[in-house]
Amino acid sequence: MVSAADVATGEDALCAHGSRSDTMFVILRREVPNDHAAIFAVHTAAFARPGGGDVPEAKLVDALRDDGDVIPALSLVALINQEVVGHVVCSRASIDACPSVGLGPLGVLPTYQGRGVGQALMHGVLAATDALDEQAVVLLGDPGYYRRFGFQLARPLGILPTDPHWAEHLQVRPLYSWDGSLHGTFHYARAFDDL
Repeated sequence: MVSAADVATGEDALCAHGSRSDTMFVILRREVPNDHAAIFAVHTAAFARPGGGDVPEAKLVDALRDDGDVIPALSLVALINQEVVGHVVCSRASIDACPSVGLGPLGVLPTYQGRGVGQALMHGVLAATDALDEQAVVLLGDPGYYRRFGFQLARPLGILPTDPHWAEHLQVRPLYSWDGSLHGTFHYARAFDDL
């Protein structure tokens, strides 16, 4: 188990109000079946739209699991006082015919956002992916935000989106095994097609 203090988050400790007595410890671990309802609740709250309604990101995690595309070692929950407060998942993807890893969604309960939980999850999942000898992790997101985790725009690395409109947001995080040979079009797992 990893606490946030063990993960390079750029913070000395994760504090609710900045004092030592308020230190909040985050434990990261793999998801287990008993976490599924809590994970759904995390993504429902994290990605809620004004006016309510279905939250595609919450359903996406279940669909990835149902399709067998979740990489079990890369589906992590963040716990505070034994409560699931965050979740990140990576699923099997491809770059043309080569296996790849797609990241997302990553969600944190709104009450815990901005307190380092998301950073801990990102550092944890990247380290776990690297330990599996994967070459890279790919995601769609804001380059300004994900740059801090070592992500780079995919196109200059020879990895293209299936939709040209994604080009400014498709990013790659090269890992230790990266040799630069992965080139082609990136395809998320099938469940992403329903978003």
